[in-house]
Amino acid sequence: MNKIGNLVFGVFLALCVAGNVHAADINISTDIGSSTTWTSDNVYNLTQQIYVLPGATLTIEPGTLVKSTTGVGGSLAVTRGAKIYVNGTATAPVIMTSTSDTMTGWREGANEWGNLTVMGDALISASHYGGVPVGTNTKFPTGLNEKQMEGLTAAFPGDPNVMYGGPNDDDDSGSISYLSLRYGGKVLGLANELNGLSLGAIGRETDIHHVEIMNNVDDGIEIWGGTVNIKYASIWNVGDDSFDVDEGWRGKAQFVFIVQGYSTDASQGSGVGDNAFETDGAEDSDAQPVTTTTIYNATVIGQPIDGDGGTTWRDNARVQYRNCIFMDLGEYLVRPDYDDGDGANGYGYNGTLSFANTWATNAGVHSLVNAIVPVPPVGTFNHPDTLYQAQTSGKLAEITDSVFFRNLYSSGAATAYNVPADPLKPWRLGADQVGVTISGGSNPAKNNVVAPFVLATPDANMPIAALTRGAPVVKGGKTMVPVVSVDPRAANDAVTSADVAPLDGFFTPAPFRGAFSPTNNWLANWTAADAYGMTVTTGNVADPTATIELTASTFFQTTSGLLYTVEESSDNKNWSPVKAVVGDGTIMSYTDLDTYSSAKFYRTIVQ
Repeated sequence: MNKIGNLVFGVFLALCVAGNVHAADINISTDIGSSTTWTSDNVYNLTQQIYVLPGATLTIEPGTLVKSTTGVGGSLAVTRGAKIYVNGTATAPVIMTSTSDTMTGWREGANEWGNLTVMGDALISASHYGGVPVGTNTKFPTGLNEKQMEGLTAAFPGDPNVMYGGPNDDDDSGSISYLSLRYGGKVLGLANELNGLSLGAIGRETDIHHVEIMNNVDDGIEIWGGTVNIKYASIWNVGDDSFDVDEGWRGKAQFVFIVQGYSTDASQGSGVGDNAFETDGAEDSDAQPVTTTTIYNATVIGQPIDGDGGTTWRDNARVQYRNCIFMDLGEYLVRPDYDDGDGANGYGYNGTLSFANTWATNAGVHSLVNAIVPVPPVGTFNHPDTLYQAQTSGKLAEITDSVFFRNLYSSGAATAYNVPADPLKPWRLGADQVGVTISGGSNPAKNNVVAPFVLATPDANMPIAALTRGAPVVKGGKTMVPVVSVDPRAANDAVTSADVAPLDGFFTPAPFRGAFSPTNNWLANWTAADAYGMTVTTGNVADPTATIELTASTFFQTTSGLLYTVEESSDNKNWSPVKAVVGDGTIMSYTDLDTYSSAKFYRTIVQ
């Protein structure tokens, strides 16, 4: 578990929240037009689609329960110009779910209420949809593009409450922490569904960490454009793609845990899980900005019989996966769909890079296709170096320093542990993927590991501590082998990595592969996975202790071998890493002489 201690002026503050004693069930039936706080002594029932309107702020206190009546259609959307602060904690999360949720055990179900949608003012690529131009939007990164959010219904033509997009990649829509979203989604029509968490044009000043999606009818997290960064995301049993991006997302992600399965007995993509990561570049392939991102420390546990792709690539998306675990995939690890089947034109269109050349081209090489000409001044919002900040090294597309285990897909495979048809490619690249080199054997500089698979002892060499699956079931015509319990902490080849993420103000330089260290399962206490008994947390290392003196120094007790990150904040909401150290069993310290002020907050995080 990720343990956090907030340290302020020599006092160690511990927030102990007792079990909720609810004073009232409150129906929310009108939009939120002024700043409002929801508290943990009430249960909030969304009776319809509720909007937080421009200029308003919704604050949700730790331990608050939003439990909407099953089937009524309650949902929450934060409009452009509004803010939301979900202030959950590791011991008092905010939970959004349906009234059918027992809160104690997993069950098949989804589409029981809506979701949380947040819309912002950052840049998006939305020149076309279904091959047809969208309004006055263009393929150039002008900051003028906007689009109606999927799953929302306009009250009238041009309704601003359902629109996202603008010129501000530094847009701030608030913060979300320790939020569990369960049994959600809403289907309005084909390709018009609510995801677990929908993020449209959200800027990098929005802080999102420790978010769980459990059972959703559509995608787990979907991001359209913008630059929002996400840390500590857990996505289980969603009915479509687990982590889906489109329209030029240029943020970063770290510590992403994906467990593929099913939410309802429906077709794949509408109840049975599809791709783990699905990355679309733009709504048309030569538009800018194009999806360009770096994802560190993901753990993906696939469906070994009828699962879909580990990473799916479309429309010139440029993605770096580093320090990850991909295991039990039912399809290709790298699956180039080339285009999204929705009118876009795929890789290599109109002078853009081919799929193979994307893997061979250095990060930082910017396309001239539909760029602003002449090049705007350095520092301008649409200068290429300002638009594309997430990648700083390597190639535009890569998978490096990762572990591949038991990815045994081959055409016609009918069992979970089928011996691969091509033993030279156990990481399962498609025959059409010329130029895509992942294997550590063929390119040792990539530091990838294909963990040995032994049919007689199928869990030997597994890169996580433990995994238990239930009996196979047929859902939506697909054979699912559900995960009933997992200890996702790093094991074997995942315990150490060859390289670490940079200390850049967002990433944590974690020295392991996958989303979890060998010692801590950050799902403990706040997630449905823990409440339902689906994850093992008994081996977690105890909390560290730490203090701040009335000086510029932060002191904290360490355990030998654990990684500690010191973070700072000016508002006790948005945090930036400033130092990472490996504990040696002593009291260690961090001293900030350059930027220290009495108005700053500091905390330590142990991985």
